[in-house]
Amino acid sequence: MDDGHAETIETDTGSRADLQKFGVALRRTIGEMNRLVHGFASTESLHPTDVHALSFVLDNPDTATPGLLREHLGLTSGAVTACLDRLEKAGHIRRSRADDDRRVVRIHYVPGARAVARAYFMPLAQAADRARGHFTADELAVVLRYLDALNEELGELRVPRR
Repeated sequence: MDDGHAETIETDTGSRADLQKFGVALRRTIGEMNRLVHGFASTESLHPTDVHALSFVLDNPDTATPGLLREHLGLTSGAVTACLDRLEKAGHIRRSRADDDRRVVRIHYVPGARAVARAYFMPLAQAADRARGHFTADELAVVLRYLDALNEELGELRVPRR
């Protein structure tokens, strides 16, 4: 890394220890989230990647397209098609053509499927709410700013296609 931050991390033991603590905490959070994602995938007879696709569709309801999903997940066009076929067959999504350009396919989360996901992930929402209760509004604002910044940085990283 040549952005100046690596030198600080390498020479400042406190910063290195803090970075290490962040890494451990983030890995643990990712692990817990993956555990929940795999559980939902299993109960719905889906692949974990399918659940990540559902999250993308949920977070981008007006703009979700197979191309954007392919880019986001780092999958081939064929893999995205197979994923969408599974999700459609399971009743989680539907595809439609854009009115102004029939070549454009939009992906929509089926409302009833949202209720299934919401019910499954309700304990996650409740846990997040309980954890939130340990912090002030100002502290939560900092946490959200950090997570937004981290997600922006991570979003810039390109995943090699599988």
